Amino acid sequence: VPMVAPGNVQVHVINSTLAKVHWDPVPLKTVRGHLQGYKVYYWKVQSLSRRSRRHVEKKILTFRGNKTFGMLPGLEPYSSYKLNVRVVNGKGEGPASPDKVFKTPEGVPSSPSFLKITNPTLDSLTLEWGSPTHPNGVLTSYTLKFQPINNTHELGPLVEIRIPANESSLILKNLNYSTRYKFYFNAQTAVGSGSQITEEAVTIMDE
Repeated sequence: VPMVAPGNVQVHVINSTLAKVHWDPVPLKTVRGHLQGYKVYYWKVQSLSRRSRRHVEKKILTFRGNKTFGMLPGLEPYSSYKLNVRVVNGKGEGPASPDKVFKTPEGVPSSPSFLKITNPTLDSLTLEWGSPTHPNGVLTSYTLKFQPINNTHELGPLVEIRIPANESSLILKNLNYSTRYKFYFNAQTAVGSGSQITEEAVTIMDE
């Protein structure tokens, strides 16, 4: 098997889900056979938004021939990763380069995990929600938009409310009685807004 590990491994993080890795080629005489390529082993050490440790799954990408760089797609935003590089010949892999640590920046969050509308009265509705399963960063706020729907399914004026990230419920007051409302709800990080979930609810007709 090859004798030495690739040197001077560098990682350039391009965005929250993509990084580029560079390395110096090994001297050909240390390959001790036919150079087939380089393998990059990489794995997620932890998410930076939650401290949960979990089973570490190593991923491997093979770059054929004498390439000295490669792309690592499909990374998770706002996470800490490690990687190393090994040279491959027909017999197997050489030693691993020292582990290199890199961090991906924040991305936009996934949609809130649920939106539940309860306690209808003549002029109010109570909203409850769950934070996104994948915050992909530090949540800064939620945005709620809602509008009435009339009997011919036309949408009325849209109202928008910003809600602090640490809230998980809200009582909407001063609504019209016996009216159907459509709600659009999403979360934000510093990078931007995540995908929204929608829900409909009706205020009651009379007490």
